[in-house]
Amino acid sequence: MQPADPRFLGSTLTEDGANFALLSEGADAVELCLFNEVNDQLVETRFALAHRTGPIWHGYLSGVRAGQKYGYRVYGPWAPERGARFNAAKLLIDPYAHHLEGELSYSPEIYGHISDDGQGEGDINLRDARDSAGKVPYSVVTASHPRQINRLNTPWAKTIIYEAHVQGFTIDNPSIAGPLRGTYAALGDASTIAHLKKIGVTALELLPIQYSVTEPAIAARGRRNYWGYNPIAFSAPHGAYAATSDPIVELQEAVEKLHSAGIEVILDVVYNHTAEGGTGGPTLSFRGIDNKAWYRHKSDSDYLDVTGCGNTINAGAPHSVRQIVDSLRWWSDVIGVDGFRFDLATALYHNHSAADSSLFSAITADPILRDLKLISEPWDVSRYSLGDFVYPWREWNDHYRDSIRQFWLADLERGFGEGVSDIASSMGGSSDIFYFRGPTSSINFVTAHDGFTLNDLVSYQVKNNEANGESNRDGADSNRSWNVGVEGPSDDLGITTIRHWLQKSIAATLALSSGVPMFSMGDEVRRTQEGNNNAYSQPQSGSDSGVNLTWQLDEYQRDMLDSISALNSIRSTYLADVTSKFFTGALDIGTQRKDIAWFSLGGREMTDTHWQDSEKRSLTVFIDAGTDKGILLFLNSSREETLFTLPDSTWGQTFRCIFDASKVTATYEPVIAQPSTKVPVAQHCAQVWLVSR
Repeated sequence: MQPADPRFLGSTLTEDGANFALLSEGADAVELCLFNEVNDQLVETRFALAHRTGPIWHGYLSGVRAGQKYGYRVYGPWAPERGARFNAAKLLIDPYAHHLEGELSYSPEIYGHISDDGQGEGDINLRDARDSAGKVPYSVVTASHPRQINRLNTPWAKTIIYEAHVQGFTIDNPSIAGPLRGTYAALGDASTIAHLKKIGVTALELLPIQYSVTEPAIAARGRRNYWGYNPIAFSAPHGAYAATSDPIVELQEAVEKLHSAGIEVILDVVYNHTAEGGTGGPTLSFRGIDNKAWYRHKSDSDYLDVTGCGNTINAGAPHSVRQIVDSLRWWSDVIGVDGFRFDLATALYHNHSAADSSLFSAITADPILRDLKLISEPWDVSRYSLGDFVYPWREWNDHYRDSIRQFWLADLERGFGEGVSDIASSMGGSSDIFYFRGPTSSINFVTAHDGFTLNDLVSYQVKNNEANGESNRDGADSNRSWNVGVEGPSDDLGITTIRHWLQKSIAATLALSSGVPMFSMGDEVRRTQEGNNNAYSQPQSGSDSGVNLTWQLDEYQRDMLDSISALNSIRSTYLADVTSKFFTGALDIGTQRKDIAWFSLGGREMTDTHWQDSEKRSLTVFIDAGTDKGILLFLNSSREETLFTLPDSTWGQTFRCIFDASKVTATYEPVIAQPSTKVPVAQHCAQVWLVSR
């Protein structure tokens, strides 16, 4: 082979062939393996990458075209005690591959060590000589390249996020042709877009679509990793979500259609670990390329695992920083996505602060990436760092989640009453956490893929995860949920009514808080997972109930959908322009009004006594919406209907109730009242009033 251009890792097509380049500091030799069909069988041909520039092995091969299957074999010492696990008998996936073909076979051959079974049981110190070709996916040469992207650049203050799973979002949609359901193509379908527009969201955040595989132990239980948080190729779309043979083009077209409808696309990305697991896991890519260089180690022979998945990528190393930035640029420049949510983001830096991270510094300095939507999950299994990230990063705010749940669902009989200070701070944008960074630094959410759905949050006291096959040991034990007196489904009209009101009230709080709201797929139609708060290995088949979005709606579900639609419309119309900065609560000399104010049930501004009352279950908040309008929220989490008093004429001349959680939204007739009027608010309910001056 001739030398290639070592500046470009992976496979890069030219007019007459392709460059191949692989980074491995510790290897003694590297072979490129091409696979071509001969007499209905794949035949392997090996070529030595004999040219080396620093740690990069490279070569140019003429005649290679898009669609060529390939992999690598990397030679080097087998010395597990020193962290070296080179094994040329194992065909390795190119870390820079953009397309994979074939399935992972859970057999002993996929392990670098001698394994007695498909789960890796055996002696991790003995090298296995069996060939893994045909048992692992093949890398495929692609012709993808950067293209012009129609960026929407929706301001954070106007952003409303909808978190969804590619398959679960559309697989039960009767408006989509059967073969397209649950695929990338379905994301761009007119019915999918109509649903998102109905809700009023501006950004679709997809659970991981990086190519992933199921962990051997989970596969052995007859289950699969449904969520996809187990990647093996950071820059390749997951093939199972493609309706066509070209997932790249299919995904590009879906993104373009979403952009045309005014909807941005954010990817949940996993760069903190890979599907190779712990030292007893399979050798599929990074472990065989250069185990010591790609993974963090607590000793020469054992991994440092802060992800709970067996390994942690050495993301602070220069080659890792390069690969992750290159991967992000590919998703951005080629696929066209508008932002990223980084799973277990704190696992991606070694030091004490995200501000000192080489990876986050590189991302923030990149001229393209720094202008995209960058969101961190500010914790891993060993560290919690909410508020640690710097501009332009945003953070998932689990403190917001807990404070909203606490106010609406805390059962006073269990001693969980904490008053209203916490929810007030959270609704105001969490200035105690994000200080000078502004309220849009907070990604507000009450539910997400991980945990109870909104329906289950008001239907179950305890998790019900037996279907995962882990004896209900998995998933969080503390959920701040309330079942309204009966565990699980109920035919009692009183219970079902309260549950419905609670869901609408929580949605109202989320939609109208300062910060960036994120809704979880299916909460708008009361989706249930039957109490499973860790449905990562569901469903068994494509159309199993529970994890998928429901498209055939009953009256409660239609009302929930209408309610979230109405609430997001209220936010977009009145609050989007006033929540980009923290409220001060100070009196404006010109308008003689405060930008935010909190009231007691008597219609007067709250005193220290009210704030210190740990059993207080009601809250009134006024938000100045500019010009001659304001928004007033009545929040009643008590078990009794409660009389609230509208503020006096200083705050407004006319008050018009435009949302009531206890009413059917589609047929609700707004109520007009005068200042200082007493207004009944049903138990466990929120009301929204439009204030005119």
